[in-house]
This record gives sequence, C-alpha cells and structure tokens, in this order.
Amino acid sequence: MIGTWAGFVLARFGRFKGFTLYTGMINAPLVIPEVIQGISLLLLFVALEQMFGWPKGRGMLTIWIGHVMLCVSYVAIIVQSRVKEMNKSLEEAALDLGATPLKVFFVVTLPLISQALLSGWLLSFTLSIDDLVLSAFLSGPGSTTLPLVVFSRVRLGLNPEMNALATLFITAVTIGVIVVNRMMIARERRRIADMKAAFAVA
Repeated sequence: MIGTWAGFVLARFGRFKGFTLYTGMINAPLVIPEVIQGISLLLLFVALEQMFGWPKGRGMLTIWIGHVMLCVSYVAIIVQSRVKEMNKSLEEAALDLGATPLKVFFVVTLPLISQALLSGWLLSFTLSIDDLVLSAFLSGPGSTTLPLVVFSRVRLGLNPEMNALATLFITAVTIGVIVVNRMMIARERRRIADMKAAFAVA
C-alpha cells in the first residue's frame, strides 16, 4: 500500500516542493547496499529504544519495518511506470459523470493498475523471502526468518529436511507463477472483451 501511494504521487503530482528529497528517499534503498541499510536501521532502532523505549528489542516488528523499507522502492517504481502509461481520459470521464476522486481511484484507477500491483507484490515477496542481510541485522534472539534458518542449517551440511524444504519452495513458486500468469491472461482477455463491447455499443 505504501509503495502504491508513493508511485502514484511520483506519477501524478509533478515536481512539488520537496520532490527531489521525496524521490531520493524512494530511490535510496535501490542504491544503498543492504549491509549499510541493516547497520543504519539497527543503530536507529537502538537509539529509539534508548530514548523512547520503542521498539522493545529486535524482533518481528523490526524485521517487518526493514523489509517494508526495502520493498517500497520497487513497488513505487512499478506503479509509477504503469500510472504514467495509463489513459487519463477514463478517469476524466468518470469525474465528468459525477464520481468523486476517491471513487474514481478505487473503481477506475485501481483496476487499471492491478497488474502492476500484482507484479509489485510478487517482487516484494521474492525480495523478502530471499533477504538474508537485513534479517540478520534486525532479528533478535526470540525471532528469526526462514532464510536465516535455512542458512544456519546448510552451513552444518545438507540433510533431508533441507532437500524437502527446497522441493517445497520450488513447487510453491512454480504453482504461484502458473496461477498468477493464468489470472493475468484471463484479466487481459476480459479487458479486451469489455473494450470491444464498449466500442460496439458506441
């Protein structure tokens, strides 16, 4: 959601005051090495805990914040490119017919950028499930992530559990890719059919 709104602002609001700073903040995770991000976030969380008592140590919350910061940039760029390519006349027509800007966004804009949202979600999931560096810095004694568990066990040697886990990963990813591909194809076909029907009526 954060990445979607960030990309929408980049695409539609032009060069507003603070645009350069905003763009730099969005693009920063793309160019800063994950080690530097991990150290920076760790120092930030330690300082916040000392000053305000939040967050209470490292755990799933700090991991979640780190992964959100990592993935927002990728989602924002994908959504920004899709919104820029979108035909504004559809939104303008909805506004002329009396729809509110909020209704236009949810009824017209959101379905049109749904493929970009899906792509952003899949990319975010891939980055998050693959991340090892940020999780290592931001995880605490009572919390960990699956990549960290796999990494720590593989260092001791391969075993049947790791083989089974790898098989499950590959199977789940393959099924997910097939399902998403079918959904995108079906949605594109429906969109083309709706456009043909609209042109036929006109």
